[in-house]
Amino acid sequence: MQSIRLVDAMNYPSIETDLLRTFVAIADQGGFTRAAEVVNRTQSAVSMQMRKLEEDVLQRRLFEREGRQVRLTAEGQILLGFARRILKLHGEVMTTLREPHMVGTVRMGTPDDYVMRFIPGILAGFAKAYPLVQVDVHCEPSAGLLQRQDLDLTIVTREPGNEIGLPLRRERFIWAEAPGFDVHQRDPLPLAMFNTSCFLSEWARRALDNRGRGYRLAYSSPSLAALLGIVKAGLAVTAQLESLLPGELRRLSEAEGMPDLPACSIELLRNPRSASPIIDTLAEHIAEGFRQ
Repeated sequence: MQSIRLVDAMNYPSIETDLLRTFVAIADQGGFTRAAEVVNRTQSAVSMQMRKLEEDVLQRRLFEREGRQVRLTAEGQILLGFARRILKLHGEVMTTLREPHMVGTVRMGTPDDYVMRFIPGILAGFAKAYPLVQVDVHCEPSAGLLQRQDLDLTIVTREPGNEIGLPLRRERFIWAEAPGFDVHQRDPLPLAMFNTSCFLSEWARRALDNRGRGYRLAYSSPSLAALLGIVKAGLAVTAQLESLLPGELRRLSEAEGMPDLPACSIELLRNPRSASPIIDTLAEHIAEGFRQ
């Protein structure tokens, strides 16, 4: 393989980002046809772009063709790493300079529960699009968040009939235990629940009282991770929003003698005193993330 010497960059022609974007699409899709659909060009246009990149710009063979499939040569593999970095930097430059208002700080409040399930993906997508925005995340139970006046966006859990914000998601509230332990058969029933003011915990205890089922609060914590760890160990039953429960836990219902629980609403509140394109955009990302 002929080595690529590093010389004065001024001696080389520039590489258009459109060529690199098409090149990366071909590498990702494994062929020119599918790549043409991704970059919204005809296959012949994609072929012409790659001919220009190989013959006129780099003077290196980038692809080896095997029928309709293509794979990268050694030089193509080297270019792929650089191309991804160049396109990433190009996107950050365009975001920063063409949307200079997307720089600043957003203060977001959320119960700790949703940090485990929804928030990481939401913030990852937001950070990729707007890397210069700082997001301060404040974790408290919904009751505490509702008392705060310093947050721009607040995610809370609300009872039916008490909705006050933008609905993000309707959630079932269900019982769960670790498989293979049959904790639900113990009397009194050991519970692992939040130790903060939480109407969901009150629902669970009220449902058991109405059923005449004996129970005891065996474990309490403000942390969902701690409660789930206790349940996974087979020490107690818990009641949580369905989307927050790991797949390995066993869901319990009337079939196991557990009472039905109501559904609740997850909502997004906007501070009327806070208004900016940054806040609007993060609110859209939050809404989309919970709907998915």
